[in-house]
Amino acid sequence: MSSTSEKEFVFGFHAISALLTSHPERILQLFRQAGREDTRIQEILQLAEYHHIPVQSVSKNQCDAWAKQRVHQGILAQIKRTKLLNDRDLWTLLKQRLKNTDEPPFLLVLDAIQDPHNLGACLRTANAAGVDAVIVPSDRSVSMTPAVRKVAAGAAEMTPLFSVTNLATTLEKLKAMGVWCYGLDQSGSQLIYETVLTGALALVLGAEDKGLRRLTKERCDALVTIPMFGRVSSLNVSVAAGISLFEAVRQRQ
Repeated sequence: MSSTSEKEFVFGFHAISALLTSHPERILQLFRQAGREDTRIQEILQLAEYHHIPVQSVSKNQCDAWAKQRVHQGILAQIKRTKLLNDRDLWTLLKQRLKNTDEPPFLLVLDAIQDPHNLGACLRTANAAGVDAVIVPSDRSVSMTPAVRKVAAGAAEMTPLFSVTNLATTLEKLKAMGVWCYGLDQSGSQLIYETVLTGALALVLGAEDKGLRRLTKERCDALVTIPMFGRVSSLNVSVAAGISLFEAVRQRQ
C-alpha cells in the first residue's frame, strides 16, 4: 500500500457510514483513534468487518494530523483517489437524464463558492432535495476536500459534483439542451415562489459575499429572488439553496 500521505481521507461518522453503505469498495483502510470505544465507532467497525476492510488503531495526534486539525470524531477512512468529474461527464449524465421525460434533470449550480463549509452544506441539501448534480466552476471555487465531505455528512458520496471549465458556456449549453436556468439574485424581477420550477431545471446561486458574477447573471434565463422582511440584506448561500431547492421540490411533486 502507498503511504498515507499520498492518499485521500474521509472522516466523521456520517461520511464514513455513507461510504461503507454505498461504496465500500472505495475504502482502502479505516483508522480509529486508540481508546475510542463508543457505540457509533463500534457500528462503523462492524460494517468494516462485514466488508472485509482492514482497521488500524492510531493515536489522536495522528488522527488530528491526517484530518488537518479538523473534527474527525475518532474515525478516518483512507480512500482511493477519485477522478474529478468534468464537463464531458456532465453532458453524458444529462443526455441520459433528458431521455426520461417523467423525471427531468434537477441541477444546482454554484458560482465561485470558496468556503468548504458552504459547499458541503449545499451538497447535503442538494442530496436531500434529490438533485441530480451539483456544478461548480474549476476556477475561483472550492473543490471536493475532506472538509467538504465532512460537512456534507455523506452526501458527497452520493450526489455527483462536476467541475466545469467555463461556467457561462456551461449555462449556455444547458439552455440549448432545454434546461431552464434561474439565477438567485436580489435584483431578480420575480419571486421564486411565483416562478415555475418544474421541468428540466438548474438553480444558480452565487458566492458568499458577491453573489452571482456578471457573466453568470447574463447567461441565466431569468433572475429570481427570495423575499426578505428583516434588516439582514442577504442569506447564507447554503440557506438560500435550501429555500430555493425545496420550493422546486414542492412544485415538482
